[in-house]
This record gives sequence, structure tokens and C-alpha cells, in this order.
Amino acid sequence: MAIEIERKFLLKNDNWKSLVTNTLVIKQGYLQSGVNESHKASVRIRISNDDANINIKSINRTMVRQEYEYSIPLTDAKQMLATLCDEVIITKTRYHVPYKYHLWEVDIFEGCNAGLQVAEIELTSLDSEFAKPDWIGKEVSHDKRYYNNSLLKHPYRLWSD
Repeated sequence: MAIEIERKFLLKNDNWKSLVTNTLVIKQGYLQSGVNESHKASVRIRISNDDANINIKSINRTMVRQEYEYSIPLTDAKQMLATLCDEVIITKTRYHVPYKYHLWEVDIFEGCNAGLQVAEIELTSLDSEFAKPDWIGKEVSHDKRYYNNSLLKHPYRLWSD
């Protein structure tokens, strides 16, 4: 079984920018968002630069989730985003930022989620130790609003706090 252990943080400043090693422009849409009580998983289509995949992720909003990801043809992904996905497409630029022994992914959102900036780190276990860079702020791993599938129904621009 594929397991993802991920923690999410807000950013305190832009000090990460000089450390970027790779940049991806990501567009993703959901065939099934996972926000309904009856859903056990979200199913999304994602295009990252010129690569495309379908991703299935368990909806329990904890730091540990099942996740499966498979490559699909880019033309198929574009067609699915245009015709089969929910009307809101998540658009963001992802920056890979190595720090100490881990890779951080900094997501800068666009569109109806413009202004949202989140850093994520994937770990091998819940108790894995990691160094927090000076640009990492408040942890939001347990706040469901920061999950991409939640941003479909409750975009960042509509948040009041």
C-alpha cells in the first residue's frame, strides 16, 4: 500500500526563493473531490509542466493517507480537465526547495486561491525529525481548509480570517 505522510506549513518570508532547484506549473481538477460524506477518496487529474497523472488519495484529513499515482497521456489529462472535472481547477506553481536532508515543496496558488502560500514536507514516519528553515511558519497540517480538495468549495479568497 502506498502511504503519504505529509505536513503543511504557512510561510513566514521569502527566504526560500534563493534555494529553489526546480519549478513546476500545476493544474489539477477533481473527478471526485472526496468532500462528500460517502466518498472514501479523492480522484484528481494533474498536469505538472508536460507530465500528467491520475491520483487517488484517501480523504482522511490527517498527516497519514493512502495515495496512488499513475502516469497518463498529457492529451487525455487536458481533455479530462476540460470536460470531466469539477468546474474549479486548482492552479499553482510548485517550487522544490531542498533544506538539510529533506525536500520542501512550496506551493504558490493562483486564481480563486491567489495569496495562499503553503510549504509541504513528506516524511517517512510520523515521528521523523526534520529541520525547520527560518521561512517556515505556523503548521496547518490538521486544518482541512488547506487541503486542495477543500479549496474547491471554499477558495482562499473567500476566507474571512
